[in-house]
Amino acid sequence: MKLSPEERETIILYSEADDKASVYTHDKKLSEKMKKLSKKYPDKIYADRREHPGAVSYIVPKSCVSIREPYSDARRRAASERAKEAGIVPPNRSISSKSE
Repeated sequence: MKLSPEERETIILYSEADDKASVYTHDKKLSEKMKKLSKKYPDKIYADRREHPGAVSYIVPKSCVSIREPYSDARRRAASERAKEAGIVPPNRSISSKSE
């Protein structure tokens, strides 16, 4: 059964008493990131249990979960300019594809 975008959710659960959080997601980008991190830090980030097809569940240190203030447009533009000056290219993009 294929899920709609509204049904493909991410749920992060933790309590004040715990130092770990449970992350359940259908988000492919987040899933790949957690997979890579679990290979790099297998003692801290690991698969929790089998889930619905297309979903994953990982245990992560609670310190990995954060909510930050959104970037202002001015801050985003300044960061973009600094990256361009440093020659930093976003993932899955090449400099030649922008110039075409």
